[in-house]
Amino acid sequence: MHSEHRYSYTTVPNDPLHTRIYTLDNGLTVYMSPHKDEPRIYTSIAVRAGSKNDPAETTGLAHYLEHMLFKGTDSIGSLDYDKEKVELQKIVDLYEEYRSTDDPDKRADIYRQIDSTSNFAAEFTIPNEYDKLLSSIGARGTNAYTWVEQTVYLNDIPSNQLEKWLTIEAERFRNPIMRLFHTELETVYEEKNMTMDSDSRKIWENLYAGLFRKHTYGTQTTIGEAEHLKNPSIKNVIDYYRAWYVPNNMAICIAGDFDPDEAIKLIDEKFSKLKPSPVPRFFPPKEDPIENPVITKVKGPEAEELVIGFRFTGAGTPDIDFLTLIDKILHNQTAGLIDLNLNQDQKVLDAASMVVEMKDYSTHILSAKPREGQSLDEVKTHLLEQIENVKKGNFPDWLLEAVINDLKIEELRTLETNRGRTETFVDAFVLGADWQSVVEKRERLSRITKEEISAFARKHYGTNYVAIYKQHGKDAETPKIQKPPITPLKVNRNKTSVFAENILARKTEEIDPVFLDFERDIQSENIIDGVPLFSVKNNENDLFSLYYVFDIGNNHTKKIDLALDYLSYLGTSALTPAEFNQEMYKIGASFSAYTADDHLYLKLSGLQEHFPAALHMLEKLLCDARPNVEALEKLKAGILKERADDKLSKRKILFEAMHHYGRYGASSPFTNVLDNDELKKITPEELLAEIDTLMRYRHRVLYYGPAAPAKLSSELRELEHLKRELVTIPEIEPFIEIEQQENRVYVVDYDMTQAEMLMLSRDMRYDPEQVPLITLFNEYYGGGMSSVVFQELREAKALAYSVFSVYRIPKDKDEHHYIFSYIGTQADKLPEALSGINQLLENLPESPDLFASAKNGIHRKIRTERLTRTKILFTREEAQKLGLNHDIRKDIYENTENLDFEDIAAFHRQRFTDKKYTLLVLGKKENLDMETLGKFGKVSNLSLEEIFGY
Repeated sequence: MHSEHRYSYTTVPNDPLHTRIYTLDNGLTVYMSPHKDEPRIYTSIAVRAGSKNDPAETTGLAHYLEHMLFKGTDSIGSLDYDKEKVELQKIVDLYEEYRSTDDPDKRADIYRQIDSTSNFAAEFTIPNEYDKLLSSIGARGTNAYTWVEQTVYLNDIPSNQLEKWLTIEAERFRNPIMRLFHTELETVYEEKNMTMDSDSRKIWENLYAGLFRKHTYGTQTTIGEAEHLKNPSIKNVIDYYRAWYVPNNMAICIAGDFDPDEAIKLIDEKFSKLKPSPVPRFFPPKEDPIENPVITKVKGPEAEELVIGFRFTGAGTPDIDFLTLIDKILHNQTAGLIDLNLNQDQKVLDAASMVVEMKDYSTHILSAKPREGQSLDEVKTHLLEQIENVKKGNFPDWLLEAVINDLKIEELRTLETNRGRTETFVDAFVLGADWQSVVEKRERLSRITKEEISAFARKHYGTNYVAIYKQHGKDAETPKIQKPPITPLKVNRNKTSVFAENILARKTEEIDPVFLDFERDIQSENIIDGVPLFSVKNNENDLFSLYYVFDIGNNHTKKIDLALDYLSYLGTSALTPAEFNQEMYKIGASFSAYTADDHLYLKLSGLQEHFPAALHMLEKLLCDARPNVEALEKLKAGILKERADDKLSKRKILFEAMHHYGRYGASSPFTNVLDNDELKKITPEELLAEIDTLMRYRHRVLYYGPAAPAKLSSELRELEHLKRELVTIPEIEPFIEIEQQENRVYVVDYDMTQAEMLMLSRDMRYDPEQVPLITLFNEYYGGGMSSVVFQELREAKALAYSVFSVYRIPKDKDEHHYIFSYIGTQADKLPEALSGINQLLENLPESPDLFASAKNGIHRKIRTERLTRTKILFTREEAQKLGLNHDIRKDIYENTENLDFEDIAAFHRQRFTDKKYTLLVLGKKENLDMETLGKFGKVSNLSLEEIFGY
């Protein structure tokens, strides 16, 4: 125990995070980890309350309160709270009357009163002022999440804005006001409708309902019951806040560039005003044993899947240590039992394992998808066989040591980021974990023996599981929450509260920006002629990342992606595929490949001490891979099944297939793949020839790690593939982006509650001179929760949960800028949503305050952003593709300083007015307003075959 200026704190020996843990007089817990990687601080404010604490009659309440914590207080977001609170109390009372009334006509009348009163109350409201304040201080990643036993509020702030951030947050939690309630409720409706369209959510909710028949982990959901959302209680929300949002039930977790002694003084000064109060006790019900398998079948439009869940004791119990090891023995993505026996042997698709640690109980979840013609029963058998292997000790003795080594590497990667550090703190606080136990976990795990693991598995894994059979088909029970009549709210975007004025007026000593100088920050030399090495020194730990980067991709050859995928199922003349993966895992190394349209890279990573061995193994695989006919036939069958599954995935349909169709037409990079007949005819020899050809092309090597460039270059020079004569990559004809001559509408029919829309319009070719102006425009127009698009379509009109509109900057100098808009809404709101987005595309609302906030936010983010580690190397790669030889952030920082609102208004007039658009609509056709779509442009109904190309 240490004491500084009366602030006592706890530390733990050998803690790599150098954590300080304080408990203030009002019970507030503070976790700190100083880390001067960049002049920023990642912050999480955690409340130990979540959906398990929701009242049974108003589920979804914790999540709803999370939304309301963005609406301000009696000081933030209010022009005249004395007048506003009179109207807000009326709304509270009306909702209580509304939820106690069954008569439809009376409910409709009460809702009309709620709507009109809300509109009057909104005259005293400044929407999104909290977000505007955070943007003005240069915060990024402003967000929050709710889960079963926590609600966590996130921000990443400049280090010189800590005092302002604490002032804002202390005020935020002091007295949150439930304003703009009915429009936010409509947003939550949209979120609920999204979950109704989500097969993964159906799986999760049914799995937990089976595992927890008594506990609220299973009897309630975080988003809440539809019936409860339709009958909300502001009174219950306020009561929940008063019960759980007390300092002795909260923690501030920060990691980054700060002086902990000064930071704790500021935290105490700002948050000491919060008064402690006894926290309600939660008494977890004791679940009955699961003695026989519980089988639940659910249906949905996406691909089939099998999920198995086992229930265990909660956080802080010995079960967790054993589960951590068993999970890794099964699935470490390289050499686990699931990895080798199921994924590499291609017995199922996408098999995985995960442990979910919670306060009262924990779960171990296994999942996989069936191959073509395979039943879900067969998938279940394969997964359970791997558990049997653990029980019998059918895994190599060395695997435990390798797992501990893998956990060490994960820990090092967590330490690299401030976010990773704070997430560790949040987990510890929410679960009530002793910090010493957290620090010592890896050492504790290393003492567990193979025999103990097998004995644990034999005792705890049997027929005591829940299995979810997710089948493809129509779900008979998908109740849609109907939209209530909402009058659009007046948006006071040009007003500012006294509180905000005071914050904005405070001067802070600014931090000077640091831009990359590629010549200074990257060491370069030629390994051989045509193969340069670009390296950045890692002075932080012993991890390395090595990349072979080729300017060749799927647009050059349809086979390369398949060839690299095939490579992961092969061995060498000396090692079988399983042995190769096992040897890599033993030394903590991993290999992966990434293929894009016009480039690809091969990545090798791990601990530097094993770099020579890992490099040698990768070289052997690239130059000495042995063909395997059976593996290829299974791979082809798996790809055909995945292609069929992709046609069931709404995200794949809209954001990839339809997006590319709208941008290029029928011939696009997305459809430039082997068709099914071509795929079936491919031979192992063709694919290995593709790898051989690849390794004969000129490429470049990127390296981040502890090794000196000269030594590294010497090692690389000895590689077999660099002793060949390398050739230049051939030029190819590019795909042509369509120029819209008229408005077009493309519709794909999909069984879903919502409708989702993308709007595209091609504009000028990439112009680096315009990037500063575009960046400022996007920040103001559609860049976040304080942007005009978000305010108009979500806050004022409640037309969507998710909405954005930006002027997109391409990633290649030969590509075009695009106007790119998205909105997801209830199908019956489509006409209003389309009208709303069109109005903003044609007319730019003016807000001097929002513009100033957007400009300040950009400058403060750039001032405190530091591109480090591999980001240095890949920022150079991105710049080269755009024809640049410098850090574009320097242009943005220097040139946005002199821009004013008229500059972005002129840009909007020039680039947005009278444009022609391609509108892509995904939804259930019978629910879509085709007349409205027809007024927008010529409607074409597209088949999945047309947009996928197979």
